[in-house]
Amino acid sequence: MVTTIAAHAKRASTSFGREFLAPEILKAVGDVPRHEFVLDGLRGDAYADRPLPIGYGQTISQPFIVALMTDLLRVQPDHLVRRVHTIEIVPALAQSAGARLQRLGYDNVATRSGDGYYGWEEAAPFDGIIVTAAASQIPPPLIQQLKPGGRMVIPLGAPFALQHLVLVERNAEGRVTTRQLLPVAFVPLIGGTRQR
Repeated sequence: MVTTIAAHAKRASTSFGREFLAPEILKAVGDVPRHEFVLDGLRGDAYADRPLPIGYGQTISQPFIVALMTDLLRVQPDHLVRRVHTIEIVPALAQSAGARLQRLGYDNVATRSGDGYYGWEEAAPFDGIIVTAAASQIPPPLIQQLKPGGRMVIPLGAPFALQHLVLVERNAEGRVTTRQLLPVAFVPLIGGTRQR
């Protein structure tokens, strides 16, 4: 899987500006037991470089896209080891993800059920934000929760139509810039429900 991810990165280099992903990202993706995060009947496909259904109309993203999105954040070791916050709109998926992460020893990950459009205001500001569902526009609450100097990676576009992975950067003065990277296909971000 890691070899495939590295090959995809080389082919996509014109889209994101370099021919490789950070070795630390490749190692982290290779170390994660992906089979633990897919449905039992799909465990044999867990390391294939494609998205897989996880129930409730949701998917786990293609490993290359996971690695690329993480790499684009330019994460530093202290960004990842302190605290990771994840939001899932489907309560049953949030609950099972939280239990699974705890069982696997990822105790620096906080999980909750809620509307990712609004982010997690109480835990902000964030060094980086990865959005794993497509939005029609960049959610303003997520921009507000991004730390100056921070980066966000988000798929933008209409549901089930052409979408593009977009890098959002907020500089030290708070100015926001965006860069469209490559075409992608994600499930839609459902915004505006304020579930907690």
